[in-house]
Amino acid sequence: MSQEIAVIGSPDFTTGFRLAGVRKFENVPDEAKDDELDEAVTRTLEDEDVGIIVMHENDLDHLSRNARQSVERSIEPTLVTLGGSGGASGLRDQIKRAIGIDLMDE
Repeated sequence: MSQEIAVIGSPDFTTGFRLAGVRKFENVPDEAKDDELDEAVTRTLEDEDVGIIVMHENDLDHLSRNARQSVERSIEPTLVTLGGSGGASGLRDQIKRAIGIDLMDE
């Protein structure tokens, strides 16, 4: 069972997580987003120790279609995005995708 959290993003984004004790991270400078971000996501998806990937919501726009589909379809590791305009409904969708049921279903 995978237990590590990995963070992918700009050095500004990953620093807070690193200070909180997250050991796996991929720094991708803003000026080199597209190709390096795809490579970082691919490496992290292939890491068997990673159970959760944390990214900024806006970084998903910089992924190629193949990388984005891979990360969105991945059950383990599970992608969690922060920031952006997703709000509570975005988090609800992430939880539903991760566990397979909607806990708030009425």
